[in-house]
Amino acid sequence: MSNNYTELRAFLKADPTAAKRCIERLIKIRSSLNEVRRRKSDGTLLLATWNLRDFDSNKFGFGFRLRESFYYIAEMISAFDLVAVQEVNRDLSGLRKVMRILGREWDYIATDATEGPGGNAERMVFIFNTEKVWFRKIAGEVVLPDGQLIVSPKVVKPPKDQKAVKAKPRTREVEQQFARTPFLVAFQSGWFHFSLCTVHIYYGKDTGPQLKRRIAEIEKLVEFFAKRQDEDTKQEIDNLGNVENYILLGDFNVVSPDHQTMEALKGQGFKVPEQIDGDRVRKDGDHFYDQIAVRVKDPRFKVNTGGLVDLYADVFREEDLEIYEPLMPKKDPEKNKKFQAKSSVQLYKKWRTWQMSDHSPLWIEIGTDFTENYLSGLVNPAIEMASDGTPRKKSKPAEKLLKVPKRDVTGPKGKTSKRKSTQKRKKSASS
Repeated sequence: MSNNYTELRAFLKADPTAAKRCIERLIKIRSSLNEVRRRKSDGTLLLATWNLRDFDSNKFGFGFRLRESFYYIAEMISAFDLVAVQEVNRDLSGLRKVMRILGREWDYIATDATEGPGGNAERMVFIFNTEKVWFRKIAGEVVLPDGQLIVSPKVVKPPKDQKAVKAKPRTREVEQQFARTPFLVAFQSGWFHFSLCTVHIYYGKDTGPQLKRRIAEIEKLVEFFAKRQDEDTKQEIDNLGNVENYILLGDFNVVSPDHQTMEALKGQGFKVPEQIDGDRVRKDGDHFYDQIAVRVKDPRFKVNTGGLVDLYADVFREEDLEIYEPLMPKKDPEKNKKFQAKSSVQLYKKWRTWQMSDHSPLWIEIGTDFTENYLSGLVNPAIEMASDGTPRKKSKPAEKLLKVPKRDVTGPKGKTSKRKSTQKRKKSASS
């Protein structure tokens, strides 16, 4: 189904110029994303991740999003089946506007806002089409247990009474949780069962102790899920004996494909699908912050394709500066003069990231129709269909781990136990 555009009539009455522009741009977005939308089927899942910059608080002073921006965001989300969203603020009014446009078949699951200086009062959210995706009634935030905490350097400022003697800040190793708590939810689409964990990894700086903390967060995250999948399979297998499949996605603040941040993400058996790995879907100048990594043991799992949405191809284009300049702040509200815009063009390019985002939606298509595999198993239980459709010998199911050994009915030195002998005598007497 298409989005709910009924409120556009009221928009046309309230602001005809902006509404007509919005409608024209929506048509262009639909045209640009037509190839993605055409891939929707009963046998696939279009999974995406999108960091929606400061959605939607105006705490940085660039203004709230325009009415048209919510339509653009909803249009892009609707091209997919399930989208992990980061940087949603405590106030959910912006998210509710998007959900109203998406329509009644869409739903969302959100975390509480993360407290603390590194949390920025942000939420993690999954937005999904209920006609394609089912919530499996499992959700939670990842809290590391003792012994698995993130160990990273932290600069400790001297006490106030020591400032007079010019005491220097010192660095010490501390144990801590994630700056923004990762959010895990179990879903199903078609035959495919999986757990998604969306993250917004600590950024800090590109060097020094803060970079070490960023790397440590990624390392601890993949270690946590690898251990869970490998060691806790007795608790997390389905009724067919398959272990849980894990997909991590979100803003990992990866510096580059060859950087330690990417090495950390690809550790512990996690893989970035080749369809979106490295610069496969990125142009010169695109950052590598957003990633999708999988650790799936299901032999039927297959990623068909993937991509990165060109966010400003149809909306808030560079040639639209004249249209939006009256709606922009008169000067850059950035407090750090080093990063302040020096021209109206620079200010516009900065301002539009608070209308859409400074991140683009990254997506993959996953095959979810395992019907042939199931039917083949009915005829020949020893054979299963691989992700490429070829038959192969079935792997040993995880449920074997749960089998209880038979009770030993023989006594010492191989003698039959008294219980077994009694059973034999009863049988003889009855005959």
